Amino acid sequence: MPRTSLVRIAVALMVAVASVGVGSTTAAAQPSNDDFTGATVIDGLPFGSTTDTGQATWDPDDPGDCSSNGSVWFAFTPSTDLTVQADTFGSSYDTVLSAWTGAQGSLGLVACNDDHSGGQSMVSFPATAGTTYYFMAARCCGSGGDGGGALRFSVTQLLPPANDDFVDATAIDRLPFSDDRSLGAASREAGEPESPCFSQGGTIWYSFTPSTSGSVTARVEQYGVGVAAYTGASLTDLSPVGCRDGRYTASLTFAAQAGTTYLFQVGQGCCVGAAPVTFRLDVAPSPVADLSFSPQDPNSFDTVRFYDYSHDPAGNEVSSWRWDLGDGTTSTDRQPIHRYAADGDYQVRLTVATPDGRTASVSRAVTVRTHDVSIVGLDVPTSARVGRTIDITVHVRNTRYPETVGVSLRKSTPGGFDQVGALTQAVAVKRASRSTPFAFSYTITSEDLAMGKITIQAEATITGYRDALPADNQLLSIPIVIR
Repeated sequence: MPRTSLVRIAVALMVAVASVGVGSTTAAAQPSNDDFTGATVIDGLPFGSTTDTGQATWDPDDPGDCSSNGSVWFAFTPSTDLTVQADTFGSSYDTVLSAWTGAQGSLGLVACNDDHSGGQSMVSFPATAGTTYYFMAARCCGSGGDGGGALRFSVTQLLPPANDDFVDATAIDRLPFSDDRSLGAASREAGEPESPCFSQGGTIWYSFTPSTSGSVTARVEQYGVGVAAYTGASLTDLSPVGCRDGRYTASLTFAAQAGTTYLFQVGQGCCVGAAPVTFRLDVAPSPVADLSFSPQDPNSFDTVRFYDYSHDPAGNEVSSWRWDLGDGTTSTDRQPIHRYAADGDYQVRLTVATPDGRTASVSRAVTVRTHDVSIVGLDVPTSARVGRTIDITVHVRNTRYPETVGVSLRKSTPGGFDQVGALTQAVAVKRASRSTPFAFSYTITSEDLAMGKITIQAEATITGYRDALPADNQLLSIPIVIR
């Protein structure tokens, strides 16, 4: 076959392949519910769909109160009043979900959520029969952008929990007890008490009748959920026991009496939605008693201050303190102060109590030791000549415990005192009329002559202990005239 014919065949094949390639590449279409007016209509619940939002666009008419990047729309009109939950769980990108009512350009926000779980979103709210609710699913975050990914969108009806009403309170027959319920579809009955610890949304109920008396702790671990306790047989005759709000972990502890039925009301303070709420009831743990004192090495001249560091893991405050300070002295102050008259080992005991009557105690040993030395004499000559070495003796008195004492020797200068010697030695206990000598020597210099006279300063320090009376640990000599 001629070469020119082969070339023509090769070119034809290349064109054919290129044509097939072009024909097989088709740009993804915009989703049919890209615009508000094309919202996918949800005919019934439960509802679920998967939509490719890769080519979804941003519409300037979309509301800006929640993210509208690459938004798509769904519409639902319930025939009866119900509580709905919508989510984007399982989507391939970070979503933001919102719900609206009204007309395009004047929509009112019902709910908005971003990152409920792992980058996905969920909203729940009570829906009114005959009202159309519009769901906008968008890419996080902001507005003005296009595109998304594989969106999985679901809508379901939330049914009221079984213990939604007071008469259906879940009976607790043993402790510890734990229960997970959603408050998303919970209601609030007519005549139900308004707890000061929570005020929004519906409530659920639990009941407990202890067989023995003792303190119990009711706890709700989710932020924004509170718990209240009552006694009584119906909504009209409830007497409040107490409540805790949900700004932090709500923990209510009180003394429960055997044979008395206690009703627990769990409700929303804010921001909970349909997420499961965990309610726990258990025997209240004992408080934890703890104390400290200062100084840690007290002597018989110190005023010792005691500090209470007790706390209650059940959430109550410590309300009373009883101190036994070990020498026959007692106190009910939270932070008592005390001076021990004599050295000794004292066992200090603190007993604390909570308002509901739980108690705990702790003991600490306080060791009182009075370490004290003093400089009672400083022997120096009255005069000396340049170049002469003089003897200096420091007399240290110790009448309490055998000590190791360091004596520092300084001489006066125009700017203060400069050290000229230091000596450390054992100082035995002696009667008050006797002392231990520290012997030093010093050679007079020409700088001393220029001053005309010098004064020697001695200072004693106990090694390893704090001196109880440091004021008598320094002594100045008479001036030494330099000739």
